[in-house]
Amino acid sequence: MKKEEQPLNELKVTQPTELLAFLLDKKVKKSRNAVKSLLAHKQIVVNDQVVSQYNFQLKPGDAVVVRRTDHAHDKKVLKGVKIVFEDDYLVVIDKEAGLLSIATETEKRDTAYSIVSSYIKRENHEARIFVLHRLDRETSGLMMFAKSEKIQEIMQKRWDELITERTYQAVIEGEIDPKDGTITSWLTENKNFKMFSSLKDNGGQKSITHYKTLTTNKRYSLLSLKLDTGRKNQIRVQLESVGHPIVGDKKYGSQQNPLRRMALHAYELSFIHPITSLRLEFKSLIPSKMKVLVDKSSKREAKPE
Repeated sequence: MKKEEQPLNELKVTQPTELLAFLLDKKVKKSRNAVKSLLAHKQIVVNDQVVSQYNFQLKPGDAVVVRRTDHAHDKKVLKGVKIVFEDDYLVVIDKEAGLLSIATETEKRDTAYSIVSSYIKRENHEARIFVLHRLDRETSGLMMFAKSEKIQEIMQKRWDELITERTYQAVIEGEIDPKDGTITSWLTENKNFKMFSSLKDNGGQKSITHYKTLTTNKRYSLLSLKLDTGRKNQIRVQLESVGHPIVGDKKYGSQQNPLRRMALHAYELSFIHPITSLRLEFKSLIPSKMKVLVDKSSKREAKPE
């Protein structure tokens, strides 16, 4: 859906200066980061040309216009994917459960990667996207792609520095004790690609997950989970190892599947933009049927999706 933009007041330049300094002086936004965001989102127009350069040189007589964008119309919905943020460097999406992140040997077409790749090629057939991280097929929620190999390299090299928050929400079987805590274990993988968790250092990858119980009805509990490390299947195998597998996760111990999907959702993704240095924060609401499972007022089993 096309953005609906409305120009604000036109600002006239009276002396030579750089664009960012000019916008700060005119107080078009309350903070420096907010002004940078206008530039990053291509909302600044100089002499009828969109400009995003901080140090763009202005001269007397130039006309600067700030466009206000209705971001409610800026979320593009594709098959299985919603674009929640896009600029020249990154794409953040909200992925539905059941959709692969990237291709496998047996399935190459219907993936988040292929869908987003086709989307960005609409405007430039040579455009490409590059994988930064993945979500399991049955996990819904937020994930991100780079738009160039350079950005991919920057993000991968500085991942721990730039990614400031990755929060998941999961519905588990039973009620975990203590209600809030940290799971520290060492993960190893067998020849069948299944992960195993050991509470003792066995030479595997040290993995740390912090959890907090949001609500429970004894049978099921909704947890918020934050990762200090990002190992393969980390949340899934660690929750199984403490006796509370994720609902619907047959691979890691669940005996129940009322939703016909795994009840794991990538809820929050926050990061420092590798180019603009802005801190960006995105949240994706937990699917309603996951919430119903732990709704204390619900007296019936949630219907399958």
